Amino acid sequence: MKREALTAEKRTITGKKLKHLRREGILPANMFGKGMKSTSLQLPLKEFRKVYNEVHETGLVDLTVDKETHPVLIQNIHIQPITHIPLHADFFKVNLKEKVKATIPVLGVGEPKAVTDKIGVLLQSLSEVEVEALPADLPEHIEISVERLAQIDDSLTVADLKVPTGVEILAEPAEMVFRIAELVSEEAEELAAEEEAAAEAASEEGAEGDEKTTEEGTPESSDGESKGESTEDKASQ
Repeated sequence: MKREALTAEKRTITGKKLKHLRREGILPANMFGKGMKSTSLQLPLKEFRKVYNEVHETGLVDLTVDKETHPVLIQNIHIQPITHIPLHADFFKVNLKEKVKATIPVLGVGEPKAVTDKIGVLLQSLSEVEVEALPADLPEHIEISVERLAQIDDSLTVADLKVPTGVEILAEPAEMVFRIAELVSEEAEELAAEEEAAAEAASEEGAEGDEKTTEEGTPESSDGESKGESTEDKASQ
């Protein structure tokens, strides 16, 4: 299978001067790997983004530096949080005969019966899993059908995931991947909101009633004090 390819050149610019490279559409990068010293590189940002959109972090790339080609995986991309433009990337040089670990996305295929029948809603609690395989055997993603999930609490775990020969999933087999949860309808949400509003109104009315009782009791106490004072005046006379 033909691999994506990139060409980079060694980089001498470092530190604050890197911003000048980025303004010119150049992406700073590093290449590292087992038994080799890290090498500072630079390459056109446009070409990098084009290849990365195809392979992401699981596809092998043939990276050529000084006319020498290296099989690499793209890793540790630093993204500008506002523009989402890559600021830096690492290229991990691999040995095609040695297994590597990588994080692979998990995709649900189809629509669960519970969703079709409007019984529940599909929740995905695990969106990616770590696997180990030879670099050339790493899958781009792992697909699993969710169509058979028909009832509330029906679920799929890591043990249900199927991967190609030579790929080992490192996550716990019992870990939940997909689950059917109870469907909360708009009517149920409206009813809950009405009940909450009614409870608040009742609480406010109760508070007003307590205040009214207290206010009504005050004059009686005052009258009592007045009567008491009159009796004391008469007694003194």
